[in-house]
Amino acid sequence: MAKLFFSVDVHGAESVWRKWLKVPEIYGVDALLLCGDLTGKSMVPIIDQGNGIHKAFYFGKNWKIEEGPELDAMENRIMDAGAYTMRCGKDRVRELQNDPASVEKIMMKMIMDRMNRWMEMILDRIDPGKVDIIVMPGNDDDWQVDDVIRSYEDRGIQWCLGGVTRVLGAPMVSLDYVNPTPWDTPREDSEKGLKKKIKNIVGKLDDPGQSIFNFHAPPHGTMLDLAPELDSSRKPVTVAGQVNFVHVGSSAVTEAIEKYQPMIGLHGHIHESSGHDFIGNTPVINPGSEYGEGILRGYIVEIEDGVVTNQWKVEG
Repeated sequence: MAKLFFSVDVHGAESVWRKWLKVPEIYGVDALLLCGDLTGKSMVPIIDQGNGIHKAFYFGKNWKIEEGPELDAMENRIMDAGAYTMRCGKDRVRELQNDPASVEKIMMKMIMDRMNRWMEMILDRIDPGKVDIIVMPGNDDDWQVDDVIRSYEDRGIQWCLGGVTRVLGAPMVSLDYVNPTPWDTPREDSEKGLKKKIKNIVGKLDDPGQSIFNFHAPPHGTMLDLAPELDSSRKPVTVAGQVNFVHVGSSAVTEAIEKYQPMIGLHGHIHESSGHDFIGNTPVINPGSEYGEGILRGYIVEIEDGVVTNQWKVEG
């Protein structure tokens, strides 16, 4: 019997990434999948006020921080929650407020630097000859992230998009795209487009029923795709004082799993819908995400003789 660990949506959180890397040691898994939405979404300036004092706004609060260990600790805390930090002066902040192109360029360099460092951390701590390692981008990730991951293929980290990857001897097909969201992220497509993409990659399998579907978008109409309903200004809709939840996953993913009945469906994207469900006889899972709180969520999946025998959630 072999075990894989599947987790998603780290969004740049250093603390979660470090925990991921300890999973083979703690749980004795044979495969480690780190899939979807790897990079952070914000950059936090830490502004020099002079006389050894800095200011920053994060965690919904203005912080006054002394240079030295206190500043280092705050910077680490912000990075652990998924953001990127930039120490700078007041003049630099004013310059960047009027130059969004420069902000984007700085942010992209930070994203690439962190991804490169994270990939090196994998190889420092895990032997790809003993553990299958797969790192996959998601809909929020810029296309340049793919180049970083692919540059580590010859060092044992598997690239899973566009073809068939073997995990614990089982064939797996993967998809980073999701159905349209209110945020217009880089990797979105219509349901018609997703259906075509899924058909193309599933067509590369000899027997889809004996494969793993690793699709970042969760299947529509399950326990994996419930998220707060949003109004036109992207604010949650409330009913009788309670946030109203609706199904936001992909119908194309649901249809594909209903048709092909793979061994298991691995999904993410919707942070609030941590859990598992079934489509026909196929178990489908979404670990969910609480990256901002530094919580690692994941599923351990046991596979024996080409059959999923068990799956359970771990977090901490």
